[in-house]
Amino acid sequence: HSKRSMFNAIFYVCRTGCGWRHLPREYPPWGVVYSQFKRWKISGVYQSVLEALRKADRSSSGKQEEPTAAIVDAQSVKATER
Repeated sequence: HSKRSMFNAIFYVCRTGCGWRHLPREYPPWGVVYSQFKRWKISGVYQSVLEALRKADRSSSGKQEEPTAAIVDAQSVKATER
């Protein structure tokens, strides 16, 4: 299977939130995709691809490649009693 079809399948799972076993038939078998995802994640390839895509997207939008600020939604951050 091509690397492109593997990435497309991984991005599909990330975008839709479906389980690996529920990948549509147009993608490679879920077990093959999941195994490749694990290898890429452990080796750092997946993180490198995400960073490159983020930089390209920001650059094409006319922004700096690296963000200069971040926003944290208080409702999604768990707090302790202290």
